[in-house]
This record gives sequence, structure tokens and C-alpha cells, in this order.
Amino acid sequence: MIRFEHPELFYLFLLIPVIVFVFLISRYLRKRNLKAFGQETLIRSLSPLLSDKRPYIKFLLIVAAISSIIMASVNPQTGSRMEELRVEGADIIVALDVSRSMLAQDVRPNRLERAKLAVNRLIDRLEQDRIGIVLFAGSAQSQVPLTSDHNAAKMILRTANTNSVAVQGTAIELAIDRAVLAFQDDQPHNKAMIIISDGESHEDAPLQAAKRAADKGIVIHTIGIGSRTGAPIPIEENGQITGYLRDQDGNTVISRYNEQMLREIAETTGGIFRHGGGADLGLDEILEQIRALEQEEFEIFMFAEYETRYYVFVVLALILLSIEIVVLERKNKYLSKINIFG
Repeated sequence: MIRFEHPELFYLFLLIPVIVFVFLISRYLRKRNLKAFGQETLIRSLSPLLSDKRPYIKFLLIVAAISSIIMASVNPQTGSRMEELRVEGADIIVALDVSRSMLAQDVRPNRLERAKLAVNRLIDRLEQDRIGIVLFAGSAQSQVPLTSDHNAAKMILRTANTNSVAVQGTAIELAIDRAVLAFQDDQPHNKAMIIISDGESHEDAPLQAAKRAADKGIVIHTIGIGSRTGAPIPIEENGQITGYLRDQDGNTVISRYNEQMLREIAETTGGIFRHGGGADLGLDEILEQIRALEQEEFEIFMFAEYETRYYVFVVLALILLSIEIVVLERKNKYLSKINIFG
């Protein structure tokens, strides 16, 4: 298990492109000034030990050293001792719709990205609760099994997209059945499922699946995302919208979310339905509802001690800087005969 003591310092890596840009500009200006001074062949005859490669090698060593210093500042830590704990919390499975209709932009930037931001925010609010993630479109798959590792869940959530599930469509029944399987035991209390979808379920029976979940004591909360007027589904290539999805008659397909379906699913299991709005899409209210139920006690294994590893990057930076000092910008007249560093 690796964690970072100061992850906010990763933003310092944004300095690297700036440093590279400044270096390239300085080399360009130097080359231009040399051309203004005289012919290149004449300058080279006057400075036979002048190297074109060595300044770049020295610069790469400096950039690598700076990167190592940034990593040392972030301070990676590795778990050294695990401890078994008994905690109280809820088991929550988030079933997220990743069908193409979730690319509609009636919610900015689009339905899917908006939902991912809200779920990420929900995970930040979790305490001892376990979280699992199921992605669904025309089929469903468990992307994150129930876990107390909230950071790992967030990392996997970031990669979710419309290609995460091979079969297109919106099979909410399959999503519910897959989420039910993700729960680890048959205890009837404090197990909640949150479905985030535009509700366009095709050729399946989500209400029957909701009844099966209710029989197992699982409460399903639903969030409808999208506008009632609907929006076209964009087709993207290389991040650019090249058109919109059309039906067999050439008409633009308008995706509208099915509020009635999502509302009935929630009511069948005693959950609540919310039309997604605001920064949290209604997830804050749903989380409070889940926490109002009886808390389940379960065992988890967590790292109780961590060891810092910043010194590895400090040593690496010192080695890189030492090499940079040894490598001169001018060629060594003896080493140049065997073409070391150019």
C-alpha cells in the first residue's frame, strides 16, 4: 500500500514544461546569436571542443533531479504493519450508467462526467463505510468490489467511460442483479445501492430486479440525470464532436431521462429518488438517509504504520546532480576520440 503525505505538491510537476520551454528558447536564441556572430563552420573551427549534445544531457539530468526533489517533497509512504479493526459503517454500491446516452450535454460537461464528479465527492464524505462501483450499459460489471480503500475506488472511477462496458444500451435490471451479487453476505441491514442513470432502460425488467433486491434487504436509491427536454448524443473523435447520433431514418436521436422508471425502482425498495441537481446531484441527502439506518459492524484490515520513502528520491537527486556537475559542456579532448557524450 502506497500513500502520499503531501499529494497537493504533485502540482509542482507543472513547472517542468515551463522549465523545458525556457531552456529550448534559450538554446534557440543562443544559436541565432552565434549565426549573427559568424559562419557556423568558422565558429566550429575556432571551438573544436564545442558540444551540441552535452547541454541537453546536462539539462535532462537537472530536470530529472528536480522531479526527484518534487517526489521527495510529496513524501511517498509504504505500509509496514497491518492491523485488524472492527468498525461500523454502511455497504454502498454505486451503479453508474456509462451508456452513450450519458454523453448528452444537457448537464455540463456531460451527464457521465457530471455523475463521476458527484460520486467522487460522495466518496470523500465516506467514513468507515465500504464502497463498491458497478458500471453498466447493455451489460453490467463490477468495477470496484466492496472496499474501505476509498482512494483506490476514486482512481478506478476516474477511468470510467462509455468504453468500460462492451455492450451498449441501458440494462438497469442487469445492473441491479450485478450490484446485489457484489454484497458480501446476507445480513438484511444497512446495505444500500445508488443507481445514477438517465433511466432509458431497454428490453429488461428493472422493477422485477428491484423486488429481488428488496427481498434481500437492499435499499435502492436512484438519481435521474439529464433534462426532461432531452439532448442529442454527440459522436466524438479525438476529443472533438464530429456529429450527433442518428436513427435509421436519419433523424437526430434525442435522449430523455425516464423519471418514472427510476422513481418506481426506488419506491419498490423503500429508497428515495432525486432528480440530479447541484454539485452533489442529491447524493448528500441520500448518504444521510443511509446513515440513519442501523450501522453494520464488520472487520477490515488496514495499515496501522507507514514508513516514509522520501530519502530514496533525495539520494537519487544528489546522484543526478553529481553526474551533471561531472559532465562538462565542452568535450574532453581525450574522451572525444571515443565519442563519449558527443
